[in-house]
Amino acid sequence: MSKLKVVTIGGGSSYTPELVEGFIKRYQEFPISELWLVDIEEGKHKLEIVGAMAKRMVQAAGIDCEVHLTLDRKAALKDADFVTTQLRVGLLDARILDERIPLSHGLIGQETNGAGGIFKALRTIPVILEIVEEMKELCPAAWLINFTNPAGMVTEAVLRYGKWDKVVGLCNIPVNAVVEEAEILQEKPEDLFFQFAGINHLHWHTVVDKFGHNRTDELIQKMYGEGNSQSIVANIKDNELILEQVENLHMVPCPYHNYYYYTDKMLAEELVDFKNHGTRAEKVKEIEAELFELYKDPNLDYKPQQLAERGGARYSDAACETISSIYNDKRTVMTVSTKNNGTISDLPADSAVEVTCMLTGNGPVPYTFGSFKPQERGLLQLMKAMEELTIEAAVTGDYGTLLQAFTMNPLITSGDVAKTVMEELLIVHKKYLPNFFEKVPV
Repeated sequence: MSKLKVVTIGGGSSYTPELVEGFIKRYQEFPISELWLVDIEEGKHKLEIVGAMAKRMVQAAGIDCEVHLTLDRKAALKDADFVTTQLRVGLLDARILDERIPLSHGLIGQETNGAGGIFKALRTIPVILEIVEEMKELCPAAWLINFTNPAGMVTEAVLRYGKWDKVVGLCNIPVNAVVEEAEILQEKPEDLFFQFAGINHLHWHTVVDKFGHNRTDELIQKMYGEGNSQSIVANIKDNELILEQVENLHMVPCPYHNYYYYTDKMLAEELVDFKNHGTRAEKVKEIEAELFELYKDPNLDYKPQQLAERGGARYSDAACETISSIYNDKRTVMTVSTKNNGTISDLPADSAVEVTCMLTGNGPVPYTFGSFKPQERGLLQLMKAMEELTIEAAVTGDYGTLLQAFTMNPLITSGDVAKTVMEELLIVHKKYLPNFFEKVPV
């Protein structure tokens, strides 16, 4: 039996037990022999806590896998078969600023959307590209499985600027949608085919059953019709979109479309929460602190139920099934971020798209989608252009390019407000933006 080495960068994350559970569940088909959990000095305390728990989980499962904890990324990467990334540059304190500063100016404050999403990309992309360069040297045959948000932009940066094609971007939202929408239709997930197309956190999908019947319009009525509302994302309130708008799409929108289809309502709710309870990031920080108190329990050797509140439900299914499917050429059908290559004709061929794929031994093979109607295409092309500018700004540190991305983003008021919020965020995140700060006019 060949040795299989997986490296998880950001190993001190509260999500790590999800990942370990997924590997344990799939041990017969993916006999992992080494799991290296890597973190940075600031995350050492969490790494030790969650790493000890990971060791207990592996021992309780009775599998032959060594769990290593390290702050030395290069040592971990040597001869890895798969590398997963779940890092957060600046930790949760940076996310709090990403949310608080826009909200203080009356803008959406959210981790992956609007100004906050742009700045998460700016901090993350340079670090991911450093990891890619190290992988070229230390584990050139490995696959990079990225779960770090904003997953689509990170994947595109790896493809376009890292020149590394063995990358898959993951998000648990499509995974959750398949399970929960099958239940709404009173069907088994395996009896339905979901075709997703778009970009991360901005995709649409259709549903066809095993008899070839398109069930999308039926699903729309059950999800958005009178008296109905569904939410599959912990930090987004129930989907109460305008029914006629969704009916006209004949596609089910991602929950994050609320930010674009109902910006005024989403902003009003965020501002009330911000005033009365603080930001979502501050709530997450509290949940995470509670989780790590649980993880300290020397008798805890399984994933606690409270982890679901963190917002990462079915993470292990997305990450571990992707890895196992590539390793075994299982041809599992999943929705991931990958190179477009004509899958969506409305977007550049070398851009990253989030689409339904067959996961083979050679990586994701997308199901061709074609072209969107104007009601989807317009927003999609605008957001893709904004992503391209954000990625370019992250790599070059160019102030003007970043300002263009800010001005283009539908969730950011243009003009002086955009410039003010952008500069405030640049200044508070100076430590994590070495390419950038010298270019900021003071």
